[in-house]
Formats: sequence, C-alpha cells, structure tokens
Amino acid sequence: MCGVFGRSKGATPQTAGPVPSQVKGGGKGRPTPKRRESERGRRRAVSAPKDRREAYRRAREEQRAQRTQMMHGLRAGDERHLPPRDRGPIRKYARDVVDSRRSVAEFFLPLALVILGFSIFGTSTIKLVGSALWLAVVVLIVVDTLVLAMRLRRGLTRAHPEAETRGVILYALMRSMQIRRFRLPPPRVKTARFGLRRR
Repeated sequence: MCGVFGRSKGATPQTAGPVPSQVKGGGKGRPTPKRRESERGRRRAVSAPKDRREAYRRAREEQRAQRTQMMHGLRAGDERHLPPRDRGPIRKYARDVVDSRRSVAEFFLPLALVILGFSIFGTSTIKLVGSALWLAVVVLIVVDTLVLAMRLRRGLTRAHPEAETRGVILYALMRSMQIRRFRLPPPRVKTARFGLRRR
C-alpha cells in the first residue's frame, strides 16, 4: 500500500543498490599504478638496439659516461670514482709520501728541454756543459728515486705491516715524475721537509 499511495511519515528511504562513486573532474580516471608496475614499465621502455651499429653507439656512450665520471672522481679525489690503480689506503699513503716532498724527477722535462737547447744551439763549450748537466740530472734522479723508495718502504712497513705492497713503489715513482700541479688525484698535503702536513 505504501508503494501505491506514497510514503508514510517516518518511513526510511530504501535504495535499490550501491551508489556509484563519482569521478573528480580533471582526474585521471584510473587507479595509481604500484611502484613495482611502474619500474617494470620503465624497464620495458628501454628497447633493445636495432642493429650492430646502434649497439656500438650505445656502448660508446656508456664508456664515455664512465670515463667522464672517473675523471671527475680523479679531479675531486673521490675514492668511490677513482680507477682501480688509485684506490685503497696503501695507494693514498704512497701519494701523500710523494706529495710531501720535492722530487728531482718532476723537473726532468723542463731541464731536458733546456739541456736540449744547449746541445742544439750552443757552441762547443755550451754543448759540453749541457752534456755535463744531463749526466748530473740523471744521477740526481737516480739518487732521489732511491731515497724516495727507501722512505716509502720504511713508512709502509710501519703504517701498514700486513698490507700487500706489490707495485706501490713503482706507482709512487711514476707519480713523482709528474709535475705537482698536474697530478691526479690532486695532492692532499703540502710540501714539507719533515712529516706530512694536510692542506
């Protein structure tokens, strides 16, 4: 009877079913994807190379990016991005020992240019002096290299007695032949006569 003559007072309204949820205006109209699904989609977005030329180009770009990152690490002295030959506390100690003193070998190139100029453009007397200077420079480099090697070996024995030190002496000698301002990683210590002083 209520359905025919209308609703009686106090009667509660009844709904036929659940009310559909309203979509906000301007929304995307779909649920937000999970993080795992998003990462899977990003991985699928990276397509395989079409041919050998494309693969070669991508490999070149990756190698260039790695070299750039490594160069930034060398200039900044960041241990995380250093090449394998410069990593570790042993190599860092060797660099500090080399950078804490002046080496004759780092002046080899400028001295060699001067002596070569004497030998080419000088008189017979100047050429003789140039030859004597050349011999003196070679002897000084040998003596200075021996002193550096003994000092480094003694320091490594005292500071890192259990560490593997193979190749460290050669690494230090190669660094000592570089001009100080062009050394990579850059020096962390100032030149001092005794001990190591940090900048």
